[in-house]
Amino acid sequence: MEQFKKFGATHLLCPKCNVAMPVRERLLLVLPDGELYEYVCSRCGSSMGKRKVTGRRPAFPPPPPPGGRPGYM
Repeated sequence: MEQFKKFGATHLLCPKCNVAMPVRERLLLVLPDGELYEYVCSRCGSSMGKRKVTGRRPAFPPPPPPGGRPGYM
């Protein structure tokens, strides 16, 4: 079942519009074990659901080590 590992929604039922609407995916949190995304209605902007993605590189690089950049004094 390798083809279903990266499954995402394109349309969801919006509670305010009361019809299936296209969604936008918004990054909420970068967690140690993955990323948390929120689905938002493209018409009214209401939240329509959440999705957690694990096993992928974080969206942001890790912070630099303490003590500054290596090689600089």
